[in-house]
Amino acid sequence: MTILALGVNHKTASVEVREKVAFQPEELEMALQSLTQLGHVSESVIVSTCNRTELYCHLEEDDLTPVIEWFAAFHQLPADELSQYLYQHADVGAINHLMSVASGLDSLVLGEPQILGQVKQAFQQAREAGTVGTIFERLFQSTFSVAKDVRTNTEVGQNAVSVAFAAVNLAKHIFSSLSKARVLLVGAGETAELVARHLSEQGVARIQIANRTRSRGEALAKAVGGEAHSLTDLHELLPQADIVISSTASPLPIIGKGLIESAIKKRRHQPMLLIDLAVPRDIEEQVSELDDVYLYTVDDLQSIVSENRAQRETQADVARDMISLQAQAFNEWLRSLNSVDLLRRYRSGNEALMQQPLDRALNALAAGKPANEVVQELANRLTNTLMHEPTRAIQDAGRRGDLTALAAYQKLIK
Repeated sequence: MTILALGVNHKTASVEVREKVAFQPEELEMALQSLTQLGHVSESVIVSTCNRTELYCHLEEDDLTPVIEWFAAFHQLPADELSQYLYQHADVGAINHLMSVASGLDSLVLGEPQILGQVKQAFQQAREAGTVGTIFERLFQSTFSVAKDVRTNTEVGQNAVSVAFAAVNLAKHIFSSLSKARVLLVGAGETAELVARHLSEQGVARIQIANRTRSRGEALAKAVGGEAHSLTDLHELLPQADIVISSTASPLPIIGKGLIESAIKKRRHQPMLLIDLAVPRDIEEQVSELDDVYLYTVDDLQSIVSENRAQRETQADVARDMISLQAQAFNEWLRSLNSVDLLRRYRSGNEALMQQPLDRALNALAAGKPANEVVQELANRLTNTLMHEPTRAIQDAGRRGDLTALAAYQKLIK
């Protein structure tokens, strides 16, 4: 009986490879049921996100090859090609990996909380597909419990560890509430998209997006409920903005001191927060000389991010210790099931062996044979019957020189 974790993630495979092995939501139920029909796979859960695709299986046998072959065949890939990107963990290693994933310790951004919800959703989908049994029910509930403990009792998910998130955190510290803040994003690239999504999660009242390519700006605005504009509208947009976050790929600054000076006058000197995430700069350095203007650059934020990453790493070590203890506890419970099954079979076998001598003794009593003779004879028969297999096993171990088996039998005799 083996617990298996097998998959690819952002560490082992490129986006192109991860796209090839991702499971679409509409095919997940069929995939789970197909995987469990392999024969020696009794339970399965598939976690498929943009950064990872992982199969969690409860195997009746230790052979992993059929699972790898199934994974490759499902996505119409050669097994040899897929294998070079795969990692695999078994038993306590697999348990530890699952708990680390759910706790955000294996994520692209250390400590990110979204993965726990994704693992919970994957587990629920497997439940609905009928591929979760007693073992995985307990395994995943233990996983969710330790992930919650990690989130509650460590700071592994605290503090910004991306420049985009740090920018929004900075704005939140300066403006106690962002719900009434008016934000202007200059640029609509990857960084701007991350900033926009973080702002949207904070409930920002108004997000305006100015971009050189109007269609790109409109797509981002639609995604976050904002308004799209052209860069040529900056002179009109800046006076309306409490917060300006710029991240274009322009080789020269696009927001100069004069433009901000004019905006401040139109705002009647209401303070403005400007965050320049671009390299090279989008905002002229001289802008910081103006009153009522607070300018931060990517370097300012990067130092905050580096410090926060170090703090998260320290907390991650604490979280890993918590996970290790929980994984060991679950593995001990899992191993105990083997002894439970063995004891059940041993008891059942002995009950069957005792039935014939017992029937013979009852018949002898019914025929009038003295009770003391019947009891003595029954005791002798039961002793011989119950001792037969252990005696033969000890003798066989002695002939083979199997000291390990003999030591185990010695413990049983004590």
